[in-house]
Amino acid sequence: MASRVTTVRNAEKLVERTMKGNDASHDAAHVWRVRGLALSLSQEEGLSSDSMEIVELAALLHDIAIFNAFLKNFSCEVLIASLADSSGTGMGLSDYKYLRDPSEEKIVEKFLEEEGVDEVKKMKILTIINGMGFKEELAGHANGEFSPEFRVVQDADRLDAIGAVGIARCFTFGGSRNRVLHDPAISPRPDLSKEQYMKKEEQTTVNHFHEKLLKLKDLMKTKAGQRRAERRHKFMEEFLKEFYEEWDGRA
Repeated sequence: MASRVTTVRNAEKLVERTMKGNDASHDAAHVWRVRGLALSLSQEEGLSSDSMEIVELAALLHDIAIFNAFLKNFSCEVLIASLADSSGTGMGLSDYKYLRDPSEEKIVEKFLEEEGVDEVKKMKILTIINGMGFKEELAGHANGEFSPEFRVVQDADRLDAIGAVGIARCFTFGGSRNRVLHDPAISPRPDLSKEQYMKKEEQTTVNHFHEKLLKLKDLMKTKAGQRRAERRHKFMEEFLKEFYEEWDGRA
């Protein structure tokens, strides 16, 4: 089995290689921030050294298989059609964030096996990665008990989606999809289901704050994450207040 330091370094190289060229909303820098947040939260929550090893690897590998349709030279329509589910509903997965390259699904598992990570740790890492998405929470799959490692990694990923960095990432992603900043005629969709969240539908970048980002504070699963989320959430609220006043010519 490789040493922890070697495994972490090899994971960093895998991140750099597989995420090269992604827009700045989901690039390697996002992964480095999530790793740093996750380790910091782990310390505040009193996790053990073994747990922190699981946390670090899960944080590093959590976005490995993200599939950028644009960079792969596929149109979204072609990709959506090819990935339609077996029921034929084809839920319109228009955002590359929600897509996983079928050929890359096993990358993380293969990496962990090659690094000699023991089976228990490997399964914990894979469980974290497979269950931490916002859409899983919408689908009701997030109920029940969570491991301490899961809690800190998910909270770290969500913290990076809110606050000043979250605002920057949100507009970067919206720009990469040619979304309008704001349209008062397009209202945020309330009480989204998983299917609605993933559906290809005309939306604005600002609506993403109301449909997801402003909800994350109340979904934090660690005390440390909740404390940090309060500050970032308040910053987003202040930003949106200023945004609407400027949009309407009142500021």
